[in-house]
Amino acid sequence: MRTLPVLLLSLCWSLVNGVHPECRFQLEIHKEETRCMELLKNAKPVDYKGCVGIWDNITCWRPAKIGETVTVPCPKVFSLFSGKPGNISKNCTSNGWSDIFPDILSTCGYNDYEDDYKVNFYVRVKAIYTLGHSVSLIALTTGSIILCLFRKLHCTRNYIHLNLFLSFILRAISVLVKDDILYSSSNTAHCPEDQTSWVGCKAILVFFQYGVMANFYWLLVEGLYLHILLVLIFSPNRHFTIYLLIGWGIPTIFIITWTVTRIILEDTGCWDTNEHGGPWWVIRIPILISIIVNFILFISIIRILLQKLRSPDVGGNDQSQYKRLAKSTLLLIPLFGVHYTVFALFPDRSSNNYIIIFELCLGSFQGLIVAVLYCFLNSEVQGELKRKWRSLCWKQTAGRDYRLHSSSISRNGSESVSQLHRNSRAHSFMQTETTMI
Repeated sequence: MRTLPVLLLSLCWSLVNGVHPECRFQLEIHKEETRCMELLKNAKPVDYKGCVGIWDNITCWRPAKIGETVTVPCPKVFSLFSGKPGNISKNCTSNGWSDIFPDILSTCGYNDYEDDYKVNFYVRVKAIYTLGHSVSLIALTTGSIILCLFRKLHCTRNYIHLNLFLSFILRAISVLVKDDILYSSSNTAHCPEDQTSWVGCKAILVFFQYGVMANFYWLLVEGLYLHILLVLIFSPNRHFTIYLLIGWGIPTIFIITWTVTRIILEDTGCWDTNEHGGPWWVIRIPILISIIVNFILFISIIRILLQKLRSPDVGGNDQSQYKRLAKSTLLLIPLFGVHYTVFALFPDRSSNNYIIIFELCLGSFQGLIVAVLYCFLNSEVQGELKRKWRSLCWKQTAGRDYRLHSSSISRNGSESVSQLHRNSRAHSFMQTETTMI
């Protein structure tokens, strides 16, 4: 039961953690054991009265003489769920190694009460961001279908919106697939035992990383496009190929680079650990650049809008248009990654819970906000949907009226034929009677 907080913390805190938490726990211990065996192999032998170096399944102890106290830092595996530094010790006695002192759990940052709280916290966080990505996926898929079906909505602006939708869809699918495949069960019987067995896990993580980075860069394209529209006085922009290269091309380049550096520098486990800084920064720097540029664009857009609103040359209609744009721009704050930039300035680790809530919980609902803002609240989209609805209603009404009219004509025709037939018989009877007279 005490390992549960370890697993949940390793699951929720790292956005790029691609291996099942329990498998990761085993992987870390296996790596430490390998290092320990290498260290003990190269260590100088002690006299026969000393204590031999050992691996006690969690910590490596070098050889020591009787009466010597060996002190080592807390096992590295504790860093998965605690950043508390500490040291533990063992005495070499004539009867062998003593027990570890002080208590390893309390010294290395394990607290039952705190971890119970963290367990509940992360369980709720996972439930919320799973719901967020699921709802976003439904809304984005619906919005994408709408933008594709109506020809009048086919333009550069909506093409950019559509690609933004696709990037959010890719991100949501990658998160849900990663969680379902890698975190759905606590059974460790299926943990890979060699490097070739991690291929599927690595592929899922590459898919996840690409979705996240493409998401950030299509957010950047949205900001760039809006800025260009304002600067060029709402002139149409036809450089859609450039937007495609920014939104999909740049992430492709960096993900390929990240994959190669991972293979060369740190091809361990499921590529979820970041002991070597090189591969991690290949992912981190491009995302940080996109966030910073988007933040600068956001400030510039606000400045340009304020200038236009204060300009005496702006008419009433234009001013109203700029006000609507200003309101839309303020709604774009969560889309521009501004909250990521703000929380990046927090050095205090006490803000970790708030960062997790923003990045995982609120971030998972970004796709829903995008779909609502760019599709469901779009006046052009609403107009097309209303027109289509009226057309369907008219066809249904016209079909019903036609069937009623046809039925009426058929009934009236039958009555007329019957009446004509009766009249004809009456006329023939009168003629017969007249002839007989």
